[in-house]
Amino acid sequence: MKAKWFLSGIIALSLFSSCDDKTSAGTTDNLPSITGYPIVGTNETTSYDSVNVITKPLSGKDYYGQNSNYSGTTPSYTKNGDGTITDNVTGLIWTQDLTNKKSYSDILSAAKSCNTGGHTDWRVPTIKELYSLIMFSGKDVSNLTSVTGYEVPFINTDYFKFEYSTGQRIIDVQVATTNTSPGVYKDWGLTLVYGVNFADGRIKAYGTVLPDGTAKTYNYAFVRGNKTYGKNSFSDNGDGTITDAATGLMWMKADSKTGMNWKNALKYANAATFAGHTDWRLPNAKELQSIVDYSRSPQTTNSPAIDPIFSCTLIKNEAGVDDYPFYWTNTTHAMGNSKSEGGQDAVYICFGRAMGYSDIFSSSEMWTDVHGAGAQRCSSKSGMPSSTGFGPQGDAERILNYVRLVRNAK
Repeated sequence: MKAKWFLSGIIALSLFSSCDDKTSAGTTDNLPSITGYPIVGTNETTSYDSVNVITKPLSGKDYYGQNSNYSGTTPSYTKNGDGTITDNVTGLIWTQDLTNKKSYSDILSAAKSCNTGGHTDWRVPTIKELYSLIMFSGKDVSNLTSVTGYEVPFINTDYFKFEYSTGQRIIDVQVATTNTSPGVYKDWGLTLVYGVNFADGRIKAYGTVLPDGTAKTYNYAFVRGNKTYGKNSFSDNGDGTITDAATGLMWMKADSKTGMNWKNALKYANAATFAGHTDWRLPNAKELQSIVDYSRSPQTTNSPAIDPIFSCTLIKNEAGVDDYPFYWTNTTHAMGNSKSEGGQDAVYICFGRAMGYSDIFSSSEMWTDVHGAGAQRCSSKSGMPSSTGFGPQGDAERILNYVRLVRNAK
């Protein structure tokens, strides 16, 4: 039986935050003038084949077009010396400490009374705001119960305070957002909150109530500034392409219409000529996540989690139900271990149900949506699909994921 970790609790860490008590009136000034939706690079500079670290591939060679070939905008932060960090790319200002835990309702309340840095306009971040902080220079844990020294957090710890959990699993440090899942387990009447896990480098939806009826606790950070961040501005160019003026990216309106492994996805992108452009590429994790619409899902809108200006291929999922694909990114999800390997997985994003083979809500294992449309997970780059999934929730491992290509609009 797969362990029922999906709704599991998190052991609290030591608390030290000026957001717990409001002690001064605070201010709302000193905000950067940056607006729009600039995508921060993933900070992944290492190159990989389907398993190992390799020399950065050249154009025309196998594995060219991965994240290390297209680094994007370099992440840049400033310590403000008052418990806050400014992201110089996005214009967002963050509370520095991500080690505290509260119930979801308490997090929403704490944001309203937070005065860190003397400011009172803090808010709980959206999933797109929070995901801007993720770093794929991180390495996933190889041991769920203890720190080995080979794992690396998926956030810049030179600026942000981060700790692995001291509970049953060291990865239980899910950071909450304002986005709730409209589709996962709606038949059970549960509220699920999307969170970013900077320990294992994933987005998933988590229940706010534990099986024993007590409130689940989340880690949290608050944000202020650039209220336009995460808001798309799509336009149909009439030639099979969509431009997002907010991010400066141009997308293919249609997807690949078929699945392929990661190596072939890179080849597919490299060979693409469309709408007069030859510089198409496989998007990185943050670029692809930027076009997820978290208000949509197969269960609630009978659609993929994307603006209907795009088209998505209809598929049958592992349960035999109409659904929408997982989509590859060019970003490797590295593992932290003592071996030279560690690059066998790549990041994908679910635009349909995030299927898993799990016993979460039944006496026996079954295929169901365990994490919500818009979840970001990882899968082996090559091999055969799994019949029972992998990980605590039996995450579906299709291997042959779909592709939606991107290029810089200017």
